[in-house]
Order: sequence, then C-alpha cells, then structure tokens
Amino acid sequence: MKRTAFAGLFISAALLASPVFAADPNLCDTNLKQIDNDMATAQQMSEGLKTEVTATVGQAKAEQATGTEKGIENCISLTNQVLQKLENNDKGDQQ
Repeated sequence: MKRTAFAGLFISAALLASPVFAADPNLCDTNLKQIDNDMATAQQMSEGLKTEVTATVGQAKAEQATGTEKGIENCISLTNQVLQKLENNDKGDQQ
C-alpha cells in the first residue's frame, strides 16, 4: 500500500511541476481519478480537509463540464491544488 501512495505522490509531484501550456482534458480526468484514489487510501484526514477537497472537486467537475479550454485549465488548476493538499496531508502537514 505504501508503494501505491508513493507512486501517487510521485505522479502528483510530476503533474504539479509541469506547466499547463494547453488544456488537456485527459489531465483533468487523470487528476480527478488520482484524487479519488488518494481519498480512498488516505490513512488520516480531518473533516475540514475532507469538506474542502469535496467542495473543490465539485468546482473542478463543474469547470470540466463547461467543455471550454478555460474550464479545463481551471479544472487542472483546482485538481492540482487538491493533490498538493492531499500530499501535504500524507506528509503530516495538516491544513
């Protein structure tokens, strides 16, 4: 299970480090799936963080549903923020 967590963190870090030059709808989908996986495997998470993640994922899905390039970019940005918060939570940096 730790390998999966480390792989997820590595992928998240790689996605966060790469700039978004063109809105890639697949990246939005990939990030949303990674968030679902991270939420399912998270050992400990505060209720506040769960609420914040759920709300931000809802915003990201709404942006994705617009189907516009700007909407996809916003989805990617929002999901990258969530992935970073989940990574920080895994490291013990409760937010």
